Amino acid sequence: MLTLPDKAVIACVHLPPTPGSPGYDGRIDHIYDSALRDAEVFLRHGVDALIVENFRDAPFHPDTVPVETAATVAGVTREVVRMSTVPTGVAVLRNDASAALAIATATGAHFIRVNVHVGAVLSEQGLLTGRSHETLRLRRALGSDVAIFADARVKHSQPFVYQDLATEVRDLSQRADGIIVSGELTGLETSPQDLLTARGATAGPLLVGSGVTPGNLASVYEHADGFIVGSHFKVDGVPGNPVDESRVAGLMERVRALRDAAGAHSGVTRA
Repeated sequence: MLTLPDKAVIACVHLPPTPGSPGYDGRIDHIYDSALRDAEVFLRHGVDALIVENFRDAPFHPDTVPVETAATVAGVTREVVRMSTVPTGVAVLRNDASAALAIATATGAHFIRVNVHVGAVLSEQGLLTGRSHETLRLRRALGSDVAIFADARVKHSQPFVYQDLATEVRDLSQRADGIIVSGELTGLETSPQDLLTARGATAGPLLVGSGVTPGNLASVYEHADGFIVGSHFKVDGVPGNPVDESRVAGLMERVRALRDAAGAHSGVTRA
């Protein structure tokens, strides 16, 4: 069962390039060491969850990733799960939900992020289509309790099916355990209006997927149940850079201050 506190901060563990990707440098131990080092920094400053992503494998495969990618993400995820004191998730980019679900189930992880779970979008990888019919059946076949967090109007894309955000959120709410709303690109601020629109279309968990900083957190805090943070935690806020511990500490201090002001209570739960 996945249980996250209300206003949970989910920190992205961005892996160095994995075997087979253009940037891979042949140092498999470096991938493990980097992931565990970043996870330790996040945990030391009190994040509520981690999510392992093959973020530096760009350019991404649009859907099914090669076996070497899945194997590496699985191996690293298991190590992160073993050392972590908080729930751990998996995202296999760009949109391999089946691999993510299988990895999470096999490694004891707790949730996955799926970029396109319903509908279809045009992206830099070409056409991405939702395969919720496969993912949900796979979860049932595996007897898995891994939660599915799915993006609505996912970044780096243009929608083919859902021109209206509220309609997409309503459909996603029938097929996912939580909804993610992001800015247009990695690291860009999520529109407070988009968040309000999504909040009005779902009673389930709603996460901000990009652009959170100490400066803008208050503008999205009320209507979100949690925040996925990647770019802000990096040196100079650049997503490809190493983790900057001072940025992690600063954001978590801001979150704690807002929690103290509002009063914390239980938030995201999946039985």
